Amino acid sequence: MHFKKNVLILFLLITFFNCKKEEFQIINPQIIPAPQSQEITEGKFLLSSDTHFVYDTELEPAIRYWESISESIFGLNTGKSNTIRFVFDASISNSEAYKLKITPQEITVKARSAKGTFYAIQSLIQLLPPEFVSKNFKSKGLNIKALEIEDEPQFSYRGMHLDVSRHMFSVDFIKKYIDAMAMLKMNTFHWHLTDDQGWRVEIKKYPELNTVSAYRNETLIGHYSDQPHQFDSKKYGGVYTQDQIKDIVAYAKARMVTVIPEIEMPGHSQAVIAAYPELGCSGEKVEVATKWGVFEDIYCTKDETFNFLEDVLDEVLELFPSKYIHIGGDEAPKTRWKTCKDCQDRIKSEGLKDEHELQNYFITRMEKYLNSKGRQIIGWDEILEGGLAPNATVMSWRGTNGAVGAAKSGHNVIMTPTSHCYFDYYQSDNEDEPTAIGGYLPLEKVYGFDPIPEELNAKEAKYVLGAQGNVWTEYMPIEEQVEYMAFPRMLAMSEVVWSTSENKNYKDFVSRVESFHKRLDLLDINYANHLYEIQGKMISDGEKSFYMLKTLTDGKDIRYTIDGSEPTLNSEIYTSQIPISKSIMIKAAVFNSEKQLGKTFTQNINYHKAVGAKIMIDKKPHKAYSGSGAEGLINGISGSDTRYGDKEWLGFWGEDIIITITFETPKEVNSILTRFHNGNGQWIYAPEQIGFSFKLKEDGRTINDINLIKNNSDLIVNHSYNMEATFITEIEIVIKNYGTIPEGKQGAGNKAWTFIDEIIVN
Repeated sequence: MHFKKNVLILFLLITFFNCKKEEFQIINPQIIPAPQSQEITEGKFLLSSDTHFVYDTELEPAIRYWESISESIFGLNTGKSNTIRFVFDASISNSEAYKLKITPQEITVKARSAKGTFYAIQSLIQLLPPEFVSKNFKSKGLNIKALEIEDEPQFSYRGMHLDVSRHMFSVDFIKKYIDAMAMLKMNTFHWHLTDDQGWRVEIKKYPELNTVSAYRNETLIGHYSDQPHQFDSKKYGGVYTQDQIKDIVAYAKARMVTVIPEIEMPGHSQAVIAAYPELGCSGEKVEVATKWGVFEDIYCTKDETFNFLEDVLDEVLELFPSKYIHIGGDEAPKTRWKTCKDCQDRIKSEGLKDEHELQNYFITRMEKYLNSKGRQIIGWDEILEGGLAPNATVMSWRGTNGAVGAAKSGHNVIMTPTSHCYFDYYQSDNEDEPTAIGGYLPLEKVYGFDPIPEELNAKEAKYVLGAQGNVWTEYMPIEEQVEYMAFPRMLAMSEVVWSTSENKNYKDFVSRVESFHKRLDLLDINYANHLYEIQGKMISDGEKSFYMLKTLTDGKDIRYTIDGSEPTLNSEIYTSQIPISKSIMIKAAVFNSEKQLGKTFTQNINYHKAVGAKIMIDKKPHKAYSGSGAEGLINGISGSDTRYGDKEWLGFWGEDIIITITFETPKEVNSILTRFHNGNGQWIYAPEQIGFSFKLKEDGRTINDINLIKNNSDLIVNHSYNMEATFITEIEIVIKNYGTIPEGKQGAGNKAWTFIDEIIVN
């Protein structure tokens, strides 16, 4: 039996800054993530010192949050001109759902839990002026547009990840990150606390974790791909104390966010072995890792290791009441296990086939221990290797295959593939973007992510709990850079996991993001703004080619030049596609009536003989790296020298491919240049062999040739094939995949990726 508690609250809302009006201008609803149902009705509700406030006690945790963020402007009063009413409604089936109705007389929120009420409050806050989130906000009254919303999330797991092992951030920043998640109705904070480069959670039973494992002697400068590696010679590290962790967990709980800790095992454990060498296979002293990557010193499978991990987890469980504990399970090279007597004895005694089954033994044993404590494990999709632990939830990051396999076998899945969810990837083509690990993940690609793999039927799809955005911080030493990489992509991910596909529209989303910028400014969040950038595309019609320009935001002009000069307010306005018949440089920018907005877009077009020709590839590129399709390989535009995932690069995983270029009219050809990405740290390898075949104009004969490619350590490998000038009608290029990644390299044992860019025919 519930009862109602009346709380009369005075809104001490005095004029904000120099505003002369008593009321802020009413704003149009632009809620992120988009509600499932929203209907604008007649009138407006005036929020003022005379507003009466009523709630049911079942919803009190959410009300406490409302009071905590509003205490500087709320007080008590007996006025009753209108009412905000929070109502417990047991008929609402989803515990995170809510109904919000605003009329001139009353705001009514209905929910069956504090969670639903909390999300209604977040929507209500977004219906108020952005200034409402400012600590200095004051006004005499606020008008809110009358409307009705019925809303619930599409997925139960809506997460954001943050790696604090590579770089550590303040408690205040962690809370700020959680606040941003809560604002966007995300409910799970995946806190990556341990890795080769540092241990970040205080463990009292093993103090050297806090004094040795938590500190590295120096840190890599620049990018991992830069050779030779350079270091800063500065000791780095620290731990979050248990009191700090408890404070953060409680803070998150008040915002309906569950904190899931990640304690890596059996791999990514070099920092621990640095403090306790006996936990490794060799027993030899190692150092906490000072650079990024995958390391061969992993936990040994002797009983001493399991005893240690159980002790550590006992303390972790006291700090984190979450249902799930993330135990990693990824990137664990088996090199040490293959020569370790203890591990080989374990394989024999347990009747295991090989080291992959030994990893399954390791994960399953830890799962049983955590299950005995009433908890469940989550692991990266490598935990599928050698068999999946009985009750494990799989976090699928290497594409979607792991998710499909797990779901089909009845295991829960959380989607976080690199292609759509890794916010440490570049988000713009601009060359002045801050250093990132690589790849290319613009806002639109995040927004277009569907967490349900197409291979799953309706029954299997129910095992997909949701998705999350991942923020790995190898190249993010400061908090402002974390924010820059996370925002606005976190906004897009929030809509991916909350809103149904029927309620998603990218153009509308962009408009809401543009409006949301002011809210982020007032929250002091350092977001990336690429909304005023320009996107270009080469198109061909027969042997005629054109270049198209577009921008994301409406009501603005694109002005451009084709002579390499900077665009100005006096430059030509783009109205239709630009004819291309020679090599040119296009520069363009977005302008309003007064000035340039955003950065200048520059595109060099190398108009060669294959532009506009017909092209076929015998394999489809991986769906995550399909670039501009086959035509993008001969469109006159080269991809980024640093970002393999942009729209000009095509990626193929472990496959040989055959590319055929056919000319409508014979072309005189004397050279072919191919470009391959060679980012070994991301499992990408240039091929070692490439074959060419040419069909001659005169008699239709074919000339075949095979070239070896010198595979060096350069990030981009160019291969030039030269021949006597000959008229040909067709070129066939056979590209052999590098094969299996060798031991000692990142991704060892996996198939290598092939990434190919522009094929230049002269």
